[in-house]
This record gives sequence, structure tokens and C-alpha cells, in this order.
Amino acid sequence: MKETDFVLPAYESSLDSGKAQWSAPSNIALIKYWGKYASQIPANASVSFTLTNCKTETTVAFKKRSNQDQDYDLTVLFEGIINNDFRPKIETFFSRVEPYLPFLKKYHFEISTSNTFPHSSGIASSASGMAALALCLMDIERQIYPKMTDEYFFGKASFLARLGSGSACRSIKGPLVEWGKHPLINHSTNLYGIEYPFEVHEVFKSYQDTILLVHKGAKTVSSTVGHDLMKGHLFAEQRFQQAKENLGKMIEVFATGDIAKFIEIVESEALSLHAMMMSSLPYFILMKPNTLQIIERIWEYRKSTGGQLCFTLDAGANVHLLYPENEKEKVKNFIDSELVAYCENGHYICDRVGDGAKKL
Repeated sequence: MKETDFVLPAYESSLDSGKAQWSAPSNIALIKYWGKYASQIPANASVSFTLTNCKTETTVAFKKRSNQDQDYDLTVLFEGIINNDFRPKIETFFSRVEPYLPFLKKYHFEISTSNTFPHSSGIASSASGMAALALCLMDIERQIYPKMTDEYFFGKASFLARLGSGSACRSIKGPLVEWGKHPLINHSTNLYGIEYPFEVHEVFKSYQDTILLVHKGAKTVSSTVGHDLMKGHLFAEQRFQQAKENLGKMIEVFATGDIAKFIEIVESEALSLHAMMMSSLPYFILMKPNTLQIIERIWEYRKSTGGQLCFTLDAGANVHLLYPENEKEKVKNFIDSELVAYCENGHYICDRVGDGAKKL
């Protein structure tokens, strides 16, 4: 679908009031997206596991306004309490998506959202949060325009979510989502995420992700700033080419279940992401000493046990442990005996690959 396809013809009906409720999961990129152009267009394609337990649940209640002016009419609640801190980001999102959702200024919206993971845990909630909000808005549009197809609904939801947070477009579907134009993937696009279209070995359909919470709270440098620092970065083009090649290699990995190659690519991608941060100008480091300690313990564990545990990192200090389901008990013992000491307050979250967003 093209960008112009996401503008519907004039609505045939309108609603006085109603509501929509969706949950959307977080996701963890295996091939990383780092660097973007205007309108949240990625500098390279990426692919991610959609998670199950770490998700945002959002309800949007709407009621027709008596007076329509130039401002959006919003009430924003987080975990049941009015939270105006989120309002500017949502207003910015509304301004970006209004050309595709012309009803936004016709209603008062009460947006109530909550996370299944602690807000201060250091897990990015922008992907799951913007995906859930985009789905609610699409639900409202489908109530107004009921002949909308599922393909259009989910494609446009991913397209809209991208305009709020780039990686949010990968939180609509699952278990594997690809985003960004890639020469080996037909129908891939920079505009929205697509369900990974090729064969996926059974081992990856039940993959586990345990998130070690090394550092809770805000990052010292936001992802938005980090993406911008890729402009003019000395190694930017080489990094974009590396991601392109790695995604190509992952096609065979996903098909054959080659976990050794999976580990090699995924860990290299994680370290390359942070290498870009450390070599930008200005440079910065989001890993913490305990992040490095955990990585070294993982490498020691793999060498001594032959286990297939590996790590990936997002743009922060926390460590995602990725491993096959049949190693779940052994990895849990390893975490509790050796890795929990490196987690803030001993906290970690057990998750797994999931199927995407759900209507509540």
C-alpha cells in the first residue's frame, strides 16, 4: 500500500460517542534500526520478535464535541490517574496522523493507558504505547467506516504507529515483523511493518526472552537524539550496509533453525548498535558496568555448558536473554544463581515470542 491509500474517501456515517480497547506488546529488534529520515523513515530495514507479556493496554472513549476549534480535545490518564506529562507527545502524534484520520478534531477523547510492566523499569513503552493507541484510533475509524478490511486495518495501524514511534510499527503483528525496504523481501516497505513472509523454523516460534533490568528509569540520551546523531556519522553507511546484509543472512537462519548463526548475528547487531553510540559526535554510552558483566557471564556460560543462550540490547542498559524454550529451566537457574546480582533490586521479567496486538 502507498501513503495515499491510507486516506479514505468521505465517511458515510458518523458516531456521537463510543470507545475502543486494545493491547499491544513491546518488541525486541534482532536486526537493529538506528538512524532515520524525516517522517520516521528508517535508514535500514529491521526485524524483531514480538513479545507477549510486556504490553500496553489502552482504552479510548470518544464523544462528539459541541464546539470544534483548532485544538485537540484530550484527557490523558495513566494507570487511572490524569497525567499531563504524556499529553504533548500524544498531541504531536495526533498532528502527524490527522491527515489520515480527519475525525480527530470532531471528538473529545479520553485516553486511558497502563503497562503490564513497571513504567520505571527501563523498558521502552513508546512502541507498545503508540501501537495500542494507533489500534484504538483505527478501531474508531472502522466503526465510522465499517466496510474496512482487516488487511487495511492492520496495515494502516502499523503506518500510523510508525508516525508516533518508529519501532511501534513492529508491535501490531507477530511473531516476527520486518520493517523497511529490503531487496530480498517482496512487499517490504518503509511505511509500515509486515509479518515476516518466509519460512520460520519451529524453534523460533516459542523463543524465550528474559529481560534483565540492569537500570531503571530514564536514559541519559533519548533514542530520538541517538537516531539524529547517525546523520553525518563516520560509520553510518557501513552500518546500514551491515544491517542489510545481516537481514539477508537471517532469512536462511529463520528457515533452518541455525541457532549458532542466529547467536552470531544477533549479538553482533546488539554490539554494533552501541558501537554507533560510542563513536558518534557527541558520543555517549548507555550500557552500564553490569551490562558488560552480564555479557561476559553469558559468554562463559555458553562456553562451559554448550547452551544456546544469547543476548541482545535495546538502546539502553537492560539485557534481553534469548534462548530456545527447551533450555528454559537451565537458563532460569543460571539467572537466579549468577545474573540476578547484576539486576537493579534483583528484578527481571520473563517473556516470550507472541502473536501481536489484541482487541480487548
